[in-house]
Parts: sequence; C-alpha cells; structure tokens
Amino acid sequence: MYAFKFERPTTVKQAAALLAANQEAKLLAGGHSLIPVMKQRLASPDLIVDLSKIEGLSGIEVTPRTVTIKAMTKHRDVANSKELLEVMPALASVPDSIGDPHVRGTGTIGGSVANNDPNADYPAACLGLGATIVTNKRKIPADEYFQGMFATALEPDEIITEITFPIVKKAAYQKFKHPASGFALVGVFVSKRSSEIRVAATGAGSNGVFRIPEFEEALKKRFSPKSLEGITLSADGMNSDIHGSAEYRAHLVGVMARRAVAAANERGGEDEE
Repeated sequence: MYAFKFERPTTVKQAAALLAANQEAKLLAGGHSLIPVMKQRLASPDLIVDLSKIEGLSGIEVTPRTVTIKAMTKHRDVANSKELLEVMPALASVPDSIGDPHVRGTGTIGGSVANNDPNADYPAACLGLGATIVTNKRKIPADEYFQGMFATALEPDEIITEITFPIVKKAAYQKFKHPASGFALVGVFVSKRSSEIRVAATGAGSNGVFRIPEFEEALKKRFSPKSLEGITLSADGMNSDIHGSAEYRAHLVGVMARRAVAAANERGGEDEE
C-alpha cells in the first residue's frame, strides 16, 4: 500500500465536507470494493473517509408500504432481518448469495450500490423494485441512478444515506453464480406491483444493470414463466468473456427470468390474470 490520510467523521455533514474539499477522496463503508482496487493500484486516493463512526446509518425500517435500509447496513443483517423476511423475502434473499460469510458480515448495501459493480446483486434489486436512493442531498429514482458500468448519478460530495424499496406482493431474484467469486454471471430480479412489472438483469450487460422491456411487456399480459417462452434477447451489448459468450448470457437471462417469475408466483400466489 501507499501513504494516505484517514478520517473518521461522526456526521454525514462532516463526511460530505471532506469529500468536497478533496476530489481524490474515497468513502470507506465495508471496504470490499475499495481495498482490492487500492491493492492493485487501480485507485490511489490520498484521503480515505471512513463512515463507520456515523450514527444512524445502519438499520432497517418497515412501514405498511415501504422498506427502508440504511446505507451502512451489512449484507448479513439484511438477509437475517425477521421483518424483511416477513414482508418481502425476495429482497432479503439478495444478500444471502453475496460472496462468503466474511463479505456478508462486513460489506454494506450502500457500498454496493455506490460502487455499482456490473456483476453486483443489489443494483438488480434496486432497479427491479423501482427503489429510491436517498442521499445527503436528494432522492434519486433507481431508473435515473444507475448510469453504466461503475457509473452512477452521485455527485462528488454526495453520500448515500438510505435506500427505500416499495413493498410488493410478488418478487424474486434468481442468480447464476460465478463458481469462484460468487458474483452474478447473470442475475435477474422481477417484481409485480399492481399493474407495474419490472425485470432487471445484472452480470449480463456490458454497461451494467439494465431493465428488459420485452419481458416486462410480455408479463403484463400474464405474470407467468410461459409468457417469456419464445422471446429471444439479442446478444448485442452483452458481456462476453472466458466465463460465457454474449449469446450464452442472452440465453441465460431468459432462463433466470423464467425461474424468477416462477419463484415470485410461488411466494405470492399463482397469478390469475
């Protein structure tokens, strides 16, 4: 490693001020995104701003219509939340497949969403549920927040404080994991909220997480895996590497989507429309 300054502010306002004063500063939440890239010299910030001492940035709040997860809430705590498992188990299932026990015990939802890794799981949940990313400055709809691989709508001195998800009756996440890293080779989150259908995929696209309008339109007619049969996604814009070709990923998105719809119906009751 190399020399850098380290600050532990006790308020979000202090943390934002440190970011505003130093354009090269980086936030530290769980550290599983930042530390590896620093070790590889892919990032060399001269100031690390640790958020762990700021009170009020952890916890889960459930209301009749929404679930709000504070930014520093660990993956393990989301997966094990009794309240969340009761009202929306699909969301609780997302971090249960992240990494290993150590990663789940230290990594945070805010860190994952802020980093927006193209193979991460939470971005699919945010986009697939129509979440709102709340920062120290504003509220950003998920459709506007995710802007490409590792790219978000966050400004340099903007800090995620919490993420709010609408509670839906039918939702599920299905993931084809990379056998070594645990990242999503392809992951698909689907949800049905009244007449609104959302389908979001992670791991597959070269520009990061994305919605699939073709699937959403088909599922509006009937929320059933059969509605997606025969729909072929284009391989254009899909990732292609040693783990799978673009064509393979395009096919796998369809497989995961059908599985997710089936799981959502199983949890929320068979669709009768």
